[in-house]
Amino acid sequence: MGDSHDTGVKTGGYGLLIISISLAIFMSALDGTIVNIALPTISESFGVSSGAVSWVATAYLLVMAGCVLIFGKVSDVIGFKKVFLSGFVIFTLGSFACGFLPEFLHSFYTLVGARAFQGIGGAMITAIAPAMVTAYIPMEKKGKAMGIIMTVAALGMAIGPTIGGVLTQYLSWHWIFFINVPVGIIAVLLGAKVIPASGGAQNNAGFDKSGAVLIFSGLAALLFFVSEGEALGWASLPIAGSGVLTILLLGCFVWHEQKTTDPLLELQLFKDRDFLVTNLIMSLVFFSFAGINYLMPFYLKYVQGYDTSTSGLILTALSFAMMGGGILAGILYNRTGGRILCIAAGFILAAGYFLMIQLHVNTTTGFVILCLLIIGLGLGLMVTPASNMIMNSVAMKYQGMVSSLTSLERFAPMTIGIAIFNLIFVEGMATIAAHRGITQDAPQTIKLQVLAAGFDLAFFVTFILGIIILILAFFARPKVHPDYLSGERNDEMMAGLI
Repeated sequence: MGDSHDTGVKTGGYGLLIISISLAIFMSALDGTIVNIALPTISESFGVSSGAVSWVATAYLLVMAGCVLIFGKVSDVIGFKKVFLSGFVIFTLGSFACGFLPEFLHSFYTLVGARAFQGIGGAMITAIAPAMVTAYIPMEKKGKAMGIIMTVAALGMAIGPTIGGVLTQYLSWHWIFFINVPVGIIAVLLGAKVIPASGGAQNNAGFDKSGAVLIFSGLAALLFFVSEGEALGWASLPIAGSGVLTILLLGCFVWHEQKTTDPLLELQLFKDRDFLVTNLIMSLVFFSFAGINYLMPFYLKYVQGYDTSTSGLILTALSFAMMGGGILAGILYNRTGGRILCIAAGFILAAGYFLMIQLHVNTTTGFVILCLLIIGLGLGLMVTPASNMIMNSVAMKYQGMVSSLTSLERFAPMTIGIAIFNLIFVEGMATIAAHRGITQDAPQTIKLQVLAAGFDLAFFVTFILGIIILILAFFARPKVHPDYLSGERNDEMMAGLI
């Protein structure tokens, strides 16, 4: 067969393996968003500007984006277990360093460096989680397992601000990092016990070092461009330079990957229409979700007038619906197939995004919660089958590579989406105000109407994206690579259940 990874999970070990993978994906996703709400407190603690303190969040995302594809390839070379355990050790040490060293050394830049170090570990464990499901979980259990893990990933992103706010308010900002330490220790001990030892399929002498440098630099430049563009000015030299650099580096990466014999990302896979469509769906789902996830707290606070804690409570409707949708998709996947689930999820998601356009100054809380529940259900139902369809469609030797690609398609569109939707909201609101001749001296009710109109415009864009996602879902056809259907492979997988 030539499989690169052993499937020898001990009897009864699948549940523990799923827990181990879920812990990893949850903590890495959580740390992508948990720190944002604590940034004002950190800024005051170190006496730095709001622009400077944003690097606490940006450093983590830049390193994650630049490294995730690299470690997906590394796992194909040296095996999943080594990458997973090493990644969680680095992530845990980085978390402790973020909480302890900046205060001990009285240095803000130590915190930024520790966050970058933590991002390396986050990239390692995030890159391979879907691949570990594909490699170690039997076919008849994959749908449910992927449903749990993808739901946990989305949940980590969604509830990060809530947990961060509670820890910062009632303990201190250090605890948004310290909370990872005991979880990390448990995950390392559990992973060492339940994850099968595996060897890579390839010799690391052929590792694509040039591709790694190009993709790391290109994605880092891209995320810097979108995350700092508004703060520094889109026409400023650093932003314009990073935009040009992004085009050059990613262009060189594509050219290089087509020429090298052992690419970091096998671009030939995208010649398969179904693989391309499903990956496009994943990217658009998380890009559209970024608009809702980022703008809703502002809508609830400034239009509806809720305080921070109440807004957080309302937003949990989205998280719980997403979790329920993911679990439901996992249960239904093997019965209905991925395509039917994706189409159903597309309809639900488009309906939820359409209802968001109806939000105004006098919208009831019940209607807001209904919108969030529908969107969360659609997201949960979509991500699980799409992830399974992507992972099951490629050969075993590409597991780590494609797993890291699906991870990149989660947080990179989220990061880019936040910048784009913020730009749509701000510029849209300014254009509407100018068109209506509304100034700062206008009555508060008029200002609220302009504010609500800005949200409407941004939410209308999410609705258009929802329609595109629905159309693409009709063209997404699941394929299962022969590596997962051969008699030998099935015998190996079934042996773990006996």
